[in-house]
Amino acid sequence: MANRFEGRGNLGNDPVLKYVDVANEKRAVCELRIYFDRQVQDGDDYREQGGFWLNVAYWGKRAETASKLLAKGCRVLVTGTLVNEEWTDRDSGEERSRLMLNASSVDLDMIRITAVKFTDRKGEE
Repeated sequence: MANRFEGRGNLGNDPVLKYVDVANEKRAVCELRIYFDRQVQDGDDYREQGGFWLNVAYWGKRAETASKLLAKGCRVLVTGTLVNEEWTDRDSGEERSRLMLNASSVDLDMIRITAVKFTDRKGEE
């Protein structure tokens, strides 16, 4: 069973769109670096109670859209599967690993939205 994750956080950098070879086909992947905070209520206000950074990969056509619409500082809600990525460092030869998220959805948190523009169903303006 996959490890499901859902979290709300802020983009630490602008998204990076790349095209990688997967099964002899170029696929779009949008790389995101997100800080998932933990806000706790403190009277009428909220305070930071610790959080963590996570690298996020968002694949396919939506990755292309996300790379155009998202920017550093955007507040997002992300759902996906946690995976442990492993590789060998080219310089040192050491084994490395990191926890990352393969996102199935990335949604804007409405708290910071001031305008929305829709396209028709075919995606044309």
